[in-house]
Amino acid sequence: MSAADREHLKIFAGRGGLGLAHKMCEHLSLPLGRGNTELFPDGEIIVKVDEDVRGRDCFVVQSTSEPVNDHLVELLTYIDCLRRASARRITAVIPYFGYARQDRKDEGRVPITAKLVANLITAAGADRVLCMDLHAAQIQGFFDIPVDHLSAAPVFCDYFRRHRAEMEPLVVVSPDVGNVKVANMYADLLEADLAIVDKRRESGTRVASKNLIGDVDGRTVLMVDDMISTAGTVCEAAKLVVEEGARGVVVAATHPVLVGLALERMAAIPFRRIVVTDTIPNGGRLAPIHDKLEVLTVAKLLGDAVHRIHHDLSVSALFRLADGSKR
Repeated sequence: MSAADREHLKIFAGRGGLGLAHKMCEHLSLPLGRGNTELFPDGEIIVKVDEDVRGRDCFVVQSTSEPVNDHLVELLTYIDCLRRASARRITAVIPYFGYARQDRKDEGRVPITAKLVANLITAAGADRVLCMDLHAAQIQGFFDIPVDHLSAAPVFCDYFRRHRAEMEPLVVVSPDVGNVKVANMYADLLEADLAIVDKRRESGTRVASKNLIGDVDGRTVLMVDDMISTAGTVCEAAKLVVEEGARGVVVAATHPVLVGLALERMAAIPFRRIVVTDTIPNGGRLAPIHDKLEVLTVAKLLGDAVHRIHHDLSVSALFRLADGSKR
């Protein structure tokens, strides 16, 4: 980074993005912006920026992961703080966008909370949004400001190409029909075959995988998704492919949400490897699966996007690999 960039480009972080923001700043040779979040005794949040941001290009890194509402309000407060401090432009960098699964009305009298959150971020004063692997691509259209939607595909592909030999013979398996486009992209990029699990959901918390389309016998199975939440889908799919003769299962997901019984379920399945990124802070919570866990960083990808946005350059080159994703 040039001296001018260090003067005019500022990256701040909320509590849900601090670790990732530090790595981004290290990649950009840029100091992390000075700011802090405190709680009043009654639980209210206050954000204080401890340096001049007037006329600066400011980025706020914050994943709206658990505790979702606290992190969301902190992000909104940070944006409002920077806007009232006369920042020239404010970009909300949201590696993991909470409420993304509430993107439509699937029954009567329910909200579309993803749209509500988009409205709140815009109303708070954000000028643009940078996010990664949204659960539903149409959420980009919920915003009335520019959205740059990155994919972790370049990070995953680089990792799996380096470990390709030990995964031979490889087949990429889509754990459900809705993820076929993503699985097909990875199959093409890794020059592997494709198989599909036909999933049937029995209830909101229970998934039963019934049929497998394709051949996994004697092969290493790779399953890639945007997130693992309760792990019901991926664990049932893993059981099915093992029953069908798979010699090993590797699972990868951008966002390790992993709530409820997810960690117990994944610990009980003999996955060869579980590969995730650092879009959501770990904080030691993934200890039950640490022996088979690999955490990749998306800091370079996000840092490069910040650099391009700051210099008004195209961001599209960063996600050309992801033409088959949910973008």
